[in-house]
Amino acid sequence: MSLVLDAAAQDLLFREARTANSFTDEPVTEEQVQAIYDLVKYGPTAFNQSPLRITLVRSPEARERLVRLMAEGNQPKTAAAPLVAILSADNEFHEELPALFPHFPQAKDAFFSERAVREGAAAMNATLQAAYFIIGVRAAGLAAGPMTGLDFEGVRKEFLDDDHTPLMVVNIGKPGPDAWFPRSPRLAYEDVVTSV
Repeated sequence: MSLVLDAAAQDLLFREARTANSFTDEPVTEEQVQAIYDLVKYGPTAFNQSPLRITLVRSPEARERLVRLMAEGNQPKTAAAPLVAILSADNEFHEELPALFPHFPQAKDAFFSERAVREGAAAMNATLQAAYFIIGVRAAGLAAGPMTGLDFEGVRKEFLDDDHTPLMVVNIGKPGPDAWFPRSPRLAYEDVVTSV
């Protein structure tokens, strides 16, 4: 059975897409970011909790603060990317559940009254949404450079608050010269999939 998505779209989103390590100086527009969000917001999360929060680092001053918190090898690309997003999990996502999960508004208190439970759910579901976000960036014809080499506590203190847990930083833009490292190997189907 073949995929319904045409080969060019498969390549754009998966086969040819890789983490970008350099970008052109072409700006990423607000309209592009809005279009990305308007696409990826439909990705499923448990209880439709939608805990991902996106902080766009736009000002030069904020960019300098973020670059200092990145691992040394990630600093130059974060400094040069046209747009940088901090993706975080909102640990107070349950406050939105009466609106986001209206057929069972009691889920807010029935399942998520304890902070530790919320933190686990937020981390898992926001990470899932982060994957959607990366694919959405690719669908917009842009390249994404997701990174976890950073001072997480520093990013939380500098850009977020105690209710948000940083997950990753994503550089976004049109790929520049030598943007791609060679494709790394992948596991074969039979090494990943089992039937029981």
